[in-house]
Amino acid sequence: MQPLVTGSDTEIRAVSARSALVRILIAARSPTMTSRQICAATTAVGYPEATVRVAVSRMVAAGELRRENRAYTLAPALRARRAELAAPPTRAWRGDWEQVVVTATGRPAADRATLRATLISLRLAELREGVWMRPANLDRDRPAALGETTLHLRTAPVDDPGGLAARLWPLRAWSARGHALLAAIETADPTAKFAAVCAGLDHLTTDPVLPAELLPADWPSAELRAVTSAYLTWFDTLSAASG
Repeated sequence: MQPLVTGSDTEIRAVSARSALVRILIAARSPTMTSRQICAATTAVGYPEATVRVAVSRMVAAGELRRENRAYTLAPALRARRAELAAPPTRAWRGDWEQVVVTATGRPAADRATLRATLISLRLAELREGVWMRPANLDRDRPAALGETTLHLRTAPVDDPGGLAARLWPLRAWSARGHALLAAIETADPTAKFAAVCAGLDHLTTDPVLPAELLPADWPSAELRAVTSAYLTWFDTLSAASG
């Protein structure tokens, strides 16, 4: 699948019909849509109806959609990804840091990969092998998803918090891509706009959600979240109106 937009910071890949359906149903107020609503939503962003029907059939066969009374409901496991659309709650930062130390050894590669994905989803970054950190500005206790293979600590302030944050995350590169995606979302072409919004949502899942004092100037996270949220609200209204 070829990128819709190319460039060092702006490559945006086309979204498959299956991924488009998942995203549409995740964003919708209800996880259930009629065939007419699905077709209206997908054709509005450039997907041929025949392609969408094939994608729907395959998703039903795979258990990703449940068909009942001419309507389709997204599977709960996929619907749970709706939480990714919201920014995690934060609290005032007092200079301390979260630290997670991986204590288990000799684990299978699959288990290591799963734990790594979990740590990244919790917006932690790896300082060195087995040691993950972030500023303690997220409003949470020890995440239950960490299980018993890690030690969750709270550390004192460090001498150069900005330098540590820049070491843990590629902040300038993240900011540059965020601004590029904002520009791409402004396109008038509905298919390219939809792909750019999807890329923006993916980008936001990697936002480290740092305290303001640790971020570069003109950090685009809030604007990108507002723009993608407004688009999803409009798109959900469009889909509902076709019912």
